[in-house]
Amino acid sequence: MQNVKAVEFKVPTKNEVSETNQQIFDNLNKALGFVPNLYAAIAYSDNGLKRYLDYQNAKTSLSNKEKEVVNLIVSQINGCVYCQSAHTVLGKMNGFDEDQIRDFRRGQSENPKLNALVQLAADLTENRGRASEELLEAFFAQGYTRENLVDVILQISDKIAMNYLHNLTQIPVDFPLAESL
Repeated sequence: MQNVKAVEFKVPTKNEVSETNQQIFDNLNKALGFVPNLYAAIAYSDNGLKRYLDYQNAKTSLSNKEKEVVNLIVSQINGCVYCQSAHTVLGKMNGFDEDQIRDFRRGQSENPKLNALVQLAADLTENRGRASEELLEAFFAQGYTRENLVDVILQISDKIAMNYLHNLTQIPVDFPLAESL
């Protein structure tokens, strides 16, 4: 079902957001050199950007590479071009090459541990939190723990929120566009 846009969303400027969000914009500019458009869109909420960044940056048992694997497959399944593009860049920053990133987006990996992770994350996303016994067993057989499983679900929820926000608002993508699969 195609989304019919009744409301146009634009990227809010620093002067159009709350003082709290203005400070966060300054911090993002210092850390990243810019404020990603989708983060700016969260600033429509006076509390949303801080809340989201706190959640996104919370400690986890997953490595940055594992988080990117989850981000890439969830964004692919949810059809979020913004997040596919952003996480292609972040995946490269975390040491993945184009072929690995493409494979993750297709729900596979040559690395057995990452393959178990990407397949489980895909299954959980497609089935709204339900997963096959076979994929759960494969995940645990690769050395993942129940703590890791909880953190995978939390990572999926993080990415789904951003995917939904972009899919609704269609805020302009300010990263190099990810290739279409």
